[in-house]
Amino acid sequence: MASSDYKALDVAFGKCISGSARVEKLYEGCRWAEGPAWFAAGRYLVWSDIPNDRILRWDEPTGTVGGFRQPAGYANGNTVDPQGRLVTCEHGNRRVTRTEHDGAITVIADRYDGKRFNSPNDVVVRSDGSIWFTDPAYGIDSDYEGHRAESEIGACHVYRVDPANGNVRIVADDFERPNGLAFSIDEKQLYITDTGSARTRHMRLFDVGDDGTLSGGNVFATCTVGGFDGFRLDADGRIWTSTGEGVHCYDPDGTLIGKVLLPEGCANLVFGGAKRNRLFMCATTSLYAVYLKVNGAKTF
Repeated sequence: MASSDYKALDVAFGKCISGSARVEKLYEGCRWAEGPAWFAAGRYLVWSDIPNDRILRWDEPTGTVGGFRQPAGYANGNTVDPQGRLVTCEHGNRRVTRTEHDGAITVIADRYDGKRFNSPNDVVVRSDGSIWFTDPAYGIDSDYEGHRAESEIGACHVYRVDPANGNVRIVADDFERPNGLAFSIDEKQLYITDTGSARTRHMRLFDVGDDGTLSGGNVFATCTVGGFDGFRLDADGRIWTSTGEGVHCYDPDGTLIGKVLLPEGCANLVFGGAKRNRLFMCATTSLYAVYLKVNGAKTF
């Protein structure tokens, strides 16, 4: 094991990492790397470089990086829906969009109650087709990650888009800066991070009702280095989350069992590769990857 790449805090972490697997830097040259999404059929990864207003693409067969879209509406979070289409949060355009198979862009949501969103940040699609996203104000705080503007809604919420009629509703309204989000394996619970003040740098866990309402919301874990941002679950329900020193791995019971250490703070990550056992990490200026002994959770 490369001691500089990992830090085990519990013997359980040994089942997750391989002694011969090293963290690899796949690309550098971003200003703020975010929102990785893996496309299994094409064997490629896309991710956002928010201040440079572009989405990049890394191809697994060749290891090459090229442009996917620029300008990209200061894109942040990305995910893949059940039909294999890219769903994107755009800071600059203050909306959530879907890229169709022919390249056309469909606007999923850009307003709530007639008011423009702040700057949609991260997004996840449930197996029923509902789209859930967070809306902090990072894209309107300055011109660095979007366009400076006043909030029309006046707060930062979590939203759900109904798959049947496209209606948008608030599902959580007690966050300072809601950020990353992901469902549990059975989709009966939803994890959401808050990156507001030091007091709220934690991850909360909600129960998901049959009608899409959320309840509960107790703190699942509090970040020990920097703050949580984007995260994913593996097939056994462990949470792999971005932090100020790389990636922290939490057991489903909330125990921090180990870390993947990076030379830069990590913003988001995703499982990919043919067996979903390669963890891709967007960390400030660079894209990193490491092979693990666990597999990412199947989303659909």
